[in-house]
Amino acid sequence: MNRKIASAVSAVIASQAQYVFAQEKADDNVGLEEVVVSAQRRNENIQDVPITIQALTSEVLDNLKVTTIDEFVKYLPNVQVASLGPSQGNFAIRGLSLGAAVLQGGGTVGQWPTVGLYLDDQAVQMPGRNLDVYAADLQRIEVLEGPQGTLFGAGAQAGVIRYITNKPNHDKTESYFRAGYGTTASGSDSSNLQGMLNLPLSDKVALRAVIYNDSRGGYIDNVPSTFTRRPTDTGFATRTRPVGSTLPLGYGVVPTDSVVIDNYKIVRNDINEVTYKGARVGLSYNVNDVWNVLLVQSYQDLASGGVFYEMPFGSDCPTPSDPASCSRGGPTGTTIQGVPLKDYQVTLFNDGLTKDQFSNTALTVTGKLGEFGFVYSGAYLVRDNVIQNDYTNYARGVFGIYYQCTGYAGASVNKCYSPSSVWNDTIKNINQSHEIRFSTPAEWKVTGVGGIFWEERNVNDDTEWLYKTVPECTVGGPGSCFRSLDPVNTVKFANASFNNTSRRNSATGFFNDFKRTYEQQAAFISLDWHITDTLTLTGGTRYFKSDNQMLGGNVGSFNCKNYQVVSTVTGICPTPFGTNLNNQAINSFESKGFRSRVNFSWKASDDVLFYATWSQGFRPGGFNRGTSQQLRSVNRSTGVPQRGATNQWQIPFSFESDDLVNKEIGWKTTLFNNRLQFNGAIYQTEWENIQAGIFAPAAGFGNLTIGVNGPSFQGKGIQMSAIWRATDGLTIEGSMSYNKVELQNSPQFINNIPGTPGFGTPITEAWVGTAASGNPVAVVNVFGKKGDTSGLSPKLQANLRARYQWEQGEYAYYWQVGAAHNGERNSSSNQLQSQKMPAWTDFNLSAGAAKGNWSAELVVSNLTNRKDSQFTSGSQFVTVETPPRPRTIGVQIGYKFGE
Repeated sequence: MNRKIASAVSAVIASQAQYVFAQEKADDNVGLEEVVVSAQRRNENIQDVPITIQALTSEVLDNLKVTTIDEFVKYLPNVQVASLGPSQGNFAIRGLSLGAAVLQGGGTVGQWPTVGLYLDDQAVQMPGRNLDVYAADLQRIEVLEGPQGTLFGAGAQAGVIRYITNKPNHDKTESYFRAGYGTTASGSDSSNLQGMLNLPLSDKVALRAVIYNDSRGGYIDNVPSTFTRRPTDTGFATRTRPVGSTLPLGYGVVPTDSVVIDNYKIVRNDINEVTYKGARVGLSYNVNDVWNVLLVQSYQDLASGGVFYEMPFGSDCPTPSDPASCSRGGPTGTTIQGVPLKDYQVTLFNDGLTKDQFSNTALTVTGKLGEFGFVYSGAYLVRDNVIQNDYTNYARGVFGIYYQCTGYAGASVNKCYSPSSVWNDTIKNINQSHEIRFSTPAEWKVTGVGGIFWEERNVNDDTEWLYKTVPECTVGGPGSCFRSLDPVNTVKFANASFNNTSRRNSATGFFNDFKRTYEQQAAFISLDWHITDTLTLTGGTRYFKSDNQMLGGNVGSFNCKNYQVVSTVTGICPTPFGTNLNNQAINSFESKGFRSRVNFSWKASDDVLFYATWSQGFRPGGFNRGTSQQLRSVNRSTGVPQRGATNQWQIPFSFESDDLVNKEIGWKTTLFNNRLQFNGAIYQTEWENIQAGIFAPAAGFGNLTIGVNGPSFQGKGIQMSAIWRATDGLTIEGSMSYNKVELQNSPQFINNIPGTPGFGTPITEAWVGTAASGNPVAVVNVFGKKGDTSGLSPKLQANLRARYQWEQGEYAYYWQVGAAHNGERNSSSNQLQSQKMPAWTDFNLSAGAAKGNWSAELVVSNLTNRKDSQFTSGSQFVTVETPPRPRTIGVQIGYKFGE
């Protein structure tokens, strides 16, 4: 490894590519630098903003050597991200999340995030797939904690994360270029390039451009494996196990004629390489001394292969024909996990990929109308996202045998075709927004900001699950076969607003194809009454009116399977399973109302601020794909449990917005002649009628993710941060949060089908399987019991780092060390999906030297090579864990000119 690094250093130095430290040389002023933020839609010193806000400035981002979400989030206490890889995650702030990252069909079934994500003034969050903006040439990243509904609207329920880009500078020409190379333990090498040019073109026009390319080697290995069906697979256990069978509970019958597959052709190491490529160009025009027009065009292309998670257990047992050879637990109720795998290993049977491109055009006009400040900001975002992943473990689920085996249940299941399957998701996301803001002069007794806002978000989602391996019907072919899916040419789906109107692949067993639209109009105002020079009362409210709609359909091959001895039919399926939302009774709804904030702040001195806040947040609701009845009843009158005659629960058409109220008190202090800042807040949140997604076919909830409202959580916590300029060369920074978010109710599913036995009472059990085979299962309280903690809510988070820099002769040197800790937490609040994730502590270090405009730096991340899961999920019929990138050692060389 040392020889590789030495070679890399020589090569990069020879290329004359460098970027000097963002940290300027120390001078006689050893005080802390002022950080300016725009959290309240006006530029202010962060120490004067009476809300909890964290800011990673361009200097801090460069010092930390972080450029992506997974890298910088660990330095933000009270911020979590549920992620299965680049562009596949959602943020959570203050534990206000139910966890469980939505990946497959996230554009359709995912709830809108609780945290707003902004690129400058453009909202870029979407269900399940936050925009993974590469942090190149940023002015700062702002994290606003607590509801921000007054100034940022829907989606800013738990807070806002804002990427603020550097704008063109009219006063100077400057440029930098940097290059880096790194090696990853047990993985492939990485390299990166980044360059920036700021150029005043005339007295009135300036241009700023940045370009970057970051290629990161993989570290996940796909290892050899076979895939053999087991009698413990849920489908066999519930559909081929006769009622009254002497087989052990949880066992069925696997046909002897069952295809076994292997993955030998796609076995390779380091499958999860990823590349970020992008550019941003800003053009600024000073019309006169008052008015400015800024046009910014951003483009990014993210491409990755494989998966970014590991599997603790492989797809098969040491003895595939004997599930007991890899059982975990006792002889009854065991969990069949597969052969244990090593770190960073998976057993996949199909290649995976992610392609994520976005283009964002933003126009900002600033000036004054009389005494009032004026801002117009408009933006247009187009994002194309394609993901494909292996889904072979679907064969372990309830309905795997329906799509992959002959017959339907019992003895009719006498042959099983290949279990190999994939899912792919194609999403086009289009966001357009326009805002006009006015602000008063800062010297008025009552100051404020207000405006009007309009936005439209479109999510066009086409997700296909290609797990149908029973062949399509041909005349004279096998009797157990499927008719093809061509829903546009059926009466049921003829008018559905599909994105893809083509006949579907013969392997497609089910697909979502929806157009989801959210439109919001709003008017907002926030006023500051400066009661005295030290006391300020702030009140703000936002009136909003939104229209939420989803059109299209979900289509499956149920009702499309033939069971004759010899096939006598062919052609399309005339009556496929699914729902045409264009014809559904409810496919849109309107929401309107006010969301407000009250804040009282006291400037005890020029360096000490205390504040108290009450604020509200909200986010849009959504729709379910049909209102089918679920949770088949159990008949126990015969003494032997049997399938009952009725269902016990009907899926609602839609789920509503949930609401959050936040109360907090906080302080901001600047002490010891501006050498120490100590800030903190104590808060309580009430989160009610929360949106939640359920996917639990093994518990009788069917094979679709269902959105409901139900749980309510209360959060209590404290957060503190400190920055100390100990000497002219040594700076120490640290922050921590203690957070406790607990369930306040215990929402059990209630029989909601009038006229059925047990109507209005809690549902405690359901029948899974057919009338002739299957078994009863307990319907657990999905959201847990009162006092349970929310998903992605560690009680303790903390980080600490120290940086020392000095000069000697013509050279400037520095070293920096840092540590971040994340406490134990649950992956989800859903008791059917939750996984316990262990606490972890991460260590990083860097050091460098500079002379003139040149410098070289050594960067080590994940120093101890920790492997603890960042996020754990079981939503794909197998447990997967997302580890951090293994220890990476790299160098960065660059050049900068212009001051």
